[in-house]
Amino acid sequence: MRSIYIKEITAFFNSLTGYLAIGLFLLATGLLLWVFPDTSVLAHGYASLDSFFQLSPYLFMFFIPAITMRSIAGERSDGTWQLLLTRPVSMHHILLGKFLGSLTIVLLALIPTTVYYLTIYQLATPVGNVDTGAIVGSYIGLTLLGAAFSAVGVFASALNKNVIVAFLVALFGCFLLFYGFESASGLTAFSNMAYGIASLGIQSHFDAISRGVLDSRDLVYFFSVIFVFLAAAYAWLLRDRWAVKAMMTRIVMMVSGIIVINLFAAWFFGRIDLTADKRFTLSPISIKTIKELRAPLHVTVLLDGDLPAGFERLKRAAIDMLHDMKRYAPGMLSFSVVDPLTGNTQQQRENTDALAQHGVMPTNLNVRTDAGFSQQLVYPAALVTVDDTDIPVSLLQNRMNQSHEAALNNSIQNLEYALVSAIRKAAGGGRPLIGFTEGHGEPDNLKLYDAIQSLMSSYQVGFVNLDSITIGGLNRLGALIIAKPTKPFSETEKYKINHYVMGGGSVIWAIDQLDAHLDSLRSDGQQTAVARHLQLDDLLFTYGIRFNYDLIADLNSAQIPLTMGGTANQTPIELAHWPLYPVFVPNDDQPIVKNLDGIRSEFAGTLDTIAVPGIDKTILLASSPFSRVLPVPATFSLQMAAMQPDPESFGNQRYTVATLLEGEFPSVFADRPVPAGIPEGMATPRRGKPAKMIAIADGDVFSGQVNPTDGSPYPLGWDRYTEQQYGNKTFLLNAVDYLTDDGAIIDLRAKELKLRLLNGVKVQEERVLWQWINVALPCIILLLVAIGQHQMRKRKYL
Repeated sequence: MRSIYIKEITAFFNSLTGYLAIGLFLLATGLLLWVFPDTSVLAHGYASLDSFFQLSPYLFMFFIPAITMRSIAGERSDGTWQLLLTRPVSMHHILLGKFLGSLTIVLLALIPTTVYYLTIYQLATPVGNVDTGAIVGSYIGLTLLGAAFSAVGVFASALNKNVIVAFLVALFGCFLLFYGFESASGLTAFSNMAYGIASLGIQSHFDAISRGVLDSRDLVYFFSVIFVFLAAAYAWLLRDRWAVKAMMTRIVMMVSGIIVINLFAAWFFGRIDLTADKRFTLSPISIKTIKELRAPLHVTVLLDGDLPAGFERLKRAAIDMLHDMKRYAPGMLSFSVVDPLTGNTQQQRENTDALAQHGVMPTNLNVRTDAGFSQQLVYPAALVTVDDTDIPVSLLQNRMNQSHEAALNNSIQNLEYALVSAIRKAAGGGRPLIGFTEGHGEPDNLKLYDAIQSLMSSYQVGFVNLDSITIGGLNRLGALIIAKPTKPFSETEKYKINHYVMGGGSVIWAIDQLDAHLDSLRSDGQQTAVARHLQLDDLLFTYGIRFNYDLIADLNSAQIPLTMGGTANQTPIELAHWPLYPVFVPNDDQPIVKNLDGIRSEFAGTLDTIAVPGIDKTILLASSPFSRVLPVPATFSLQMAAMQPDPESFGNQRYTVATLLEGEFPSVFADRPVPAGIPEGMATPRRGKPAKMIAIADGDVFSGQVNPTDGSPYPLGWDRYTEQQYGNKTFLLNAVDYLTDDGAIIDLRAKELKLRLLNGVKVQEERVLWQWINVALPCIILLLVAIGQHQMRKRKYL
């Protein structure tokens, strides 16, 4: 076998045709990766070789059949095959020698492509910011693909005496094996067994490994393909020596053995994630969620079409994530990728209207082109469907003052959380109930409009009147939101809230302890904020919270319009920072506030936490160090905005504004009589079941602004004066997700993915140089090898 192996390699490199085939492969790869803009690594801007590993299978379909076409067909056409059979070597040694020789040639052809890795290593910012583990894993996938195609090529060469026919048969076989099954799985006729059909083809297994993930199921599949085609070539070449019955028996045994081995691998598998940040490793809670699916679930990714490089990367990450999830629930989870903006104008309008009903809105992108900028609508979203339940998923996470690349990287970090959270809601039978209290002077529906609409995409949202709702009805809620009440709560209402918490219910308290309004300032010039008496202090104190009767003045604040001087005919209006509208910038890794924009507030106060056994407390929001507290009665005027603030009057101290509390809360009614209106005999435990609550010392944090012109509501967190979007909406969604779901789910938001970009300035200035290096240098290396090999032959034989 060794002599056949060496002969196969030397015969290939002793002819000009061999070097020409490798040269064309390297030239085509270099042009596609570094010159042509649609597939160029330099144009995409990321320090990765994903484009190379996506293009290589299609180049291999032509390159490897050109290597293998003469392996047996050439021997037979030249008349040397019979001579080879007379040698003391078995048929399986001949085939293994031919196969390993062809595979070695493929690997030798890949060696010059390491220039690509060295290039992105140098062009990365900073230098060396490359995921080497992922690239090594991808090369392993490329090696396995080359081995599978080589086995197909050897089989095709065994079928024919004509090398051209062998090339064409191998080309068709590689194409069918790689692309045919994946395409067939998308046909409507095979929708019920799409996963099984796709798994028969190479593409799904290669895509999994080419990311840098070694899965035992994929390895078993590739070795099975190699074995099947080599065994088929072996049987074909020895067909005249075997009886038909014996041959059929061996074929049945072989196929049965392959099926059993792959089924065993499907049930008992392991995987190694070679990526530096383990980005393709699902968390235990995600795996548990997928494995517990009891009904078929389909995910429709709406991000498709001609996308910019960053959004193409986000789409690829979503597909990879769904592929990983699907492997843990074969047949129970499926997905598709569609572009809602395809078709004629009417079809596009129907699609956009249908998605709008689910709360899915498009994003308008400014795409840089050679002619400047153009507008492009995309849907960075997905729909999770179980039976008749549709849960929308936003795939894009934006932040103020954050680069486009960083925002997309954060979105990729958030994918697992977004998808798993939606899958749990859909698989759980629908959307949990969320209740906003009413009857205590809370903001009207107009101000809460966008808060409610934002939640309705994943929850059922309504208003709760604590005076009339039964305790049983209250216990059905996933979370209760008490947003800026201005009137006191009765003992009966407090008892219902307490009973809800004792049963493990979750509550968000957004409380203003002082009565302060900007409108009264505009009319009177100044105001004295007085305390509100909500009668909640004893309840909150028992839980470990104390809302203080004060206001925060913070230099990090939002702006308001003020009239600045002027003449009788002109009254210029300018925006000025208003210290009593603080903007709280989260700087903590707690999943609720991780990667959030600043949270805009109005007349926020402070809160303290009291030590209560069994209650864990986590600060979510705090003022900036440049803030101070105005105690009650707090008198203030618009002069605070018009005057230049004195930094010395703002002490170097941060004040707590929002806190998360978790644990078994004590009952305030444990030793008190049951209020009127509560059924007699109602049990009041001294301590409740594990529960969670969030306390926010600002009642306006979930109230949106209203357009004074037409009375329409602005999005939550939108500042109509500065036209700036703050993070209030995301904060609300994260908070409710955390309170209504398993805490391990929200922890998925803590996942970190390192952003790996190319140095844009270096790429722009040295683009031509690096293009020449990556197109010409691999070919020059091949040429030098050819010259060296030629000189060695001359020295040996002349």
